[in-house]
Amino acid sequence: MSDINDFNPLYGVAEEITPGLRRIIAPNPSPMTFHGTNTYILGSSQLAVIDPGPISDRHLQAILNSVGVDQKITHIIVTHSHVDHSPLALSLSKITGAPVLAFGNSAAGKSKVMSKLQGLGGGEGVDANFSPDTLLKDNDVVKTTDWELQAFHTPGHMGNHLCLYWLGKNVLFSGDLVMGWATSMVSPPDGDLTDFMSSLRKLMLRPHDRVYYPGHGAPILNPQKRLLELYNHRKNRETQILSILGCGSSTISTITNNIYENIDVKLIGAAKRNVLAHLIDLTVREICKPEGAFDLKVKFSLR
Repeated sequence: MSDINDFNPLYGVAEEITPGLRRIIAPNPSPMTFHGTNTYILGSSQLAVIDPGPISDRHLQAILNSVGVDQKITHIIVTHSHVDHSPLALSLSKITGAPVLAFGNSAAGKSKVMSKLQGLGGGEGVDANFSPDTLLKDNDVVKTTDWELQAFHTPGHMGNHLCLYWLGKNVLFSGDLVMGWATSMVSPPDGDLTDFMSSLRKLMLRPHDRVYYPGHGAPILNPQKRLLELYNHRKNRETQILSILGCGSSTISTITNNIYENIDVKLIGAAKRNVLAHLIDLTVREICKPEGAFDLKVKFSLR
């Protein structure tokens, strides 16, 4: 399946994508969200809503309309608390009485390195008020008579990011860690490239997963191939950055302009955030260093 060419979903429609699983696309298309956020409805009687999405009365109604006469929403599970995934959870919980489950609030899982960084701004938009009713730790299992899900803490895109394994189906809900239509945004201090690479390696140890259902875009039908592509993409970016620094100290803006050619102007900000993530990772690994106080304008050089 070609994610770009073949993925043309209808908004507000609960489309069955495999037995026991439906998907509704939130009406929030953008350069960062593709067609919009994928909200998944799992189960036949006791339903889990995975990533209810952004604040949207239209999308809320679509989710509620997907519930049949003999069905009930019993769980609301959030992969991570960016504003395109989690804010609708509160309204949906108030209406249905279902608890909200997640790894933690928007500060949970953040690395010590990122917790110390100040004044970086940016990010994809954090749901600052997000507070789950039930915490899901790494390897925790949630089950009903309909389905079982196992949580895997996979920080990197965001500190509280979870992937969810549908037990017995060899299916993984990969959130925004692994998508087919684009590489994941890693924007400090919410995102951490060191953690991101570690999470990719964690999923590489799961060759039995036959399909990923991501937070945006079409299903990923060859997960291991995609994981390797994403991993190599980041390593290639690292090589490019090190090559530039090998010629002398440089700023984030200069590095971005050198390695991102013909980029849509709307994505320049995201590209700079990704370069920043690499430079922080390289600093942590003692390969490069900032020449002064750490901010977005400081020059970096090799150690």
